[in-house]
Amino acid sequence: MEPIFLTPYFRPKIWGGRKLNTELHYDIPEGKVGEAWVISGYKNDASTVTQGPYKGETLRQVYQAHPELFGNPAAKEFPLLVKFLDANDNLSVQVHPDDEYARIHENDSGKTESWYVLHAEPDAKLIYGHNAKSKEELEDWINNGKWDKLFRYVPVKEGDFLYVPAGTVHALTKGIMVIETQQSSDVTYRLYDWDRIDQKTGQKRDLHIKQSLDTIRVPSTDPKLDITKQEVTGALITTLAKPPVSPHFYLWQIDVNGTFNWELDNHPYMLVSVIKGNGSFKVDNKDYNIKLGSNFIITNEMKNFSFSGDNLRLVISAPGKE
Repeated sequence: MEPIFLTPYFRPKIWGGRKLNTELHYDIPEGKVGEAWVISGYKNDASTVTQGPYKGETLRQVYQAHPELFGNPAAKEFPLLVKFLDANDNLSVQVHPDDEYARIHENDSGKTESWYVLHAEPDAKLIYGHNAKSKEELEDWINNGKWDKLFRYVPVKEGDFLYVPAGTVHALTKGIMVIETQQSSDVTYRLYDWDRIDQKTGQKRDLHIKQSLDTIRVPSTDPKLDITKQEVTGALITTLAKPPVSPHFYLWQIDVNGTFNWELDNHPYMLVSVIKGNGSFKVDNKDYNIKLGSNFIITNEMKNFSFSGDNLRLVISAPGKE
């Protein structure tokens, strides 16, 4: 019985930089790297097991071959995806479809996601939602390029959390790093891309205006999250998202100072990412060193476990009860 430690799958991006190396100490490829898929079972973009009996296998392979480790789920594909994103430039303004639209048009799942802000430059603002009051106004502003009217900018700082349901217009902007927890999907509709040119092709990147109009929610409304804090021995637990507002996943921020005993409870498994400090994870009387950038899965057989550290901060998720 041991946790499944994973190494990321890296994605170059036109808007990426080098902070996944300089800040998180990942051994990233050369060039502009925007994303580290640190806990991923998605198709060919899956992360790889680093140690133990499944070393060298992808998470997708382990999930499908050993469903008992994940509580024998009905889903044939691993449902969640955790990424670190380095926005060295503005991302495209985009929207993601819900499950029904994605299944019909993309043969994939929808994409609801969330951002926990790890770093933001002073006065940073990202795009979250829009200002159109009706479908007609939305279509008019998009077709006539009235982007300043359309986009809603929200100031952010380190430690902020945003839940981004399918149908939400959104974009990270230059100078922001986040850890993103989302449904395992790569379906993205690009609404606006700042008129930039892809140096590889010499062309502007494709836009998906029809799909965006199909899927953007109007009017734009913020989800009513019930963020709560609970002090326990050795830790402060902040619940960031949970059903029914967040049907696809639970999400917690755990600040560990000392030793914190926890249990899997009714969750089939948990996904753990270390976003600050270092410490240890203990299960079955065995200790595992963990540090900034560590990512692993607590499997279904691990009913009780503990974390130890000083100023150790974790982001932990679990699948929703769908």
